[in-house]
Amino acid sequence: MNWMLKQFIKALGVARLYSASFYGGFKNRKLFEDIETYCMFIGYPRSGHSLIGSLLDAHPNMIIAHELDVLMYIRAGFSKRQIYHLLLERSRVFAQGRRTRGNYFYDVPNQWQGRYKKLQIIGDKNGNGDIWRLNVVQGLLERLRDTMNINIKFIHVIRNPYDNISTICRKTKIHGRHLDLMDSIGFYFSLCEKVQDIKQQIKCTDLFELRYESFIESPKKYLKELCHFLGADAPDDYLNDCAGIVFQSPHKSRYDTKWNQELIDLVKNRMKKFPFLEGYSFED
Repeated sequence: MNWMLKQFIKALGVARLYSASFYGGFKNRKLFEDIETYCMFIGYPRSGHSLIGSLLDAHPNMIIAHELDVLMYIRAGFSKRQIYHLLLERSRVFAQGRRTRGNYFYDVPNQWQGRYKKLQIIGDKNGNGDIWRLNVVQGLLERLRDTMNINIKFIHVIRNPYDNISTICRKTKIHGRHLDLMDSIGFYFSLCEKVQDIKQQIKCTDLFELRYESFIESPKKYLKELCHFLGADAPDDYLNDCAGIVFQSPHKSRYDTKWNQELIDLVKNRMKKFPFLEGYSFED
């Protein structure tokens, strides 16, 4: 199936959801009255967004959906209530599927994935997709702010570029084809450029930057900080249950990929343009 056909099918699905989400948003309007914050991710595929988004979704006062693509619905003219309804349904469906992604399992026992006690924070995990739309569609960030009309918080998850690029190379398709290592390097740094552009358009107090490796090393510490950043408490049972599913160490996928010295040096030099990548190396 070619890219244009996929986009047509996607647009047709959006049109079909308009009526259902209008009804769902109106029917559940009371459930949405306490929402204070919208949360979105900016960044790169294969960088840890799915894990962190799933852990936040386990919080009793949060719904963080898995790749709904909210900005697509903003462009299509959906209202805040319609988007809330779609996010809630997306979270429920992903939770019912036991929150698997590839070989990873993101189900947090005893917690609240796909449901909530009191819904105060809602969002979507669609990091690189949101970055592309924000940069391609002029004024889309303002349309998002106008539609939501609540606090908007951004999470930027950063992973060692050599690992991130290696995993992109092995697992990501663009227009139906896998990227080679050189293409993956170009794709990754194009996203870095877009992140840097978006950072200039938002307040520093609305951005939480997090290194994936640091999160894996101290998940309770950083998850607590994320909760406070979003405006939520962090109960001990929630932190303990979430930490229980986090891997003991990050996978260094750079060693699963054939890097030569020329490409290692290329990434090293391109990293210098982005302060948020400072300190990373191939040997680290």
